[in-house]
Amino acid sequence: MLQDELDGLWKRRHLVAIALSAAAAEGDRSENAEYICRKKELREIDRRLRYLQKRLPDLKVVREPPSDQATIFFGAWVRLEDEDCNESIYRIAGPNEFNLDKGFISMDAPMAKALIKKRVDDEVNVHTPKGDKRYYISEISYSEIK
Repeated sequence: MLQDELDGLWKRRHLVAIALSAAAAEGDRSENAEYICRKKELREIDRRLRYLQKRLPDLKVVREPPSDQATIFFGAWVRLEDEDCNESIYRIAGPNEFNLDKGFISMDAPMAKALIKKRVDDEVNVHTPKGDKRYYISEISYSEIK
C-alpha cells in the first residue's frame, strides 16, 4: 500500500516538474501563479517522498495471525460495545495505515493501547479528550468482522 503511494508520487512528481518548467519559461516568476503553485506542490511531494523512503525499509509486513487468536494483538479486528449498548468495530493497524472510515485505528492510539492483550468479555477504559469511556469486548477476529 505504501509502496504503491511511493510509486504514484514519483509519477506525479515527474508531471509536476514538467508543468513547473513550462510555467518557469513564461517569464517573471515572482508574479507567476502557476509557477508558485507548482513549486509548492513539488515541495509537498518531495516531503512525502522523503518520509516514505525513510519509513519503508524499516516496516515489517505481518502476514500470519498470532498463535493465540483469542487475544488482541496487532492486526486484530475487535467488536466493542459501550455502556449505552452502541457497537463499533475497529482493526488495530500500523501508524501509517489508520483510516477511521474503514475502522482502522493506529496501534499508537489510546483505544488500541487499551485493547492490546485483552480478550473477549474483558472491559477496557479508554482515556479520551471528552473523558473516560468504558467498552466491553464482544468479538475478536483476525479476518474482517462483518
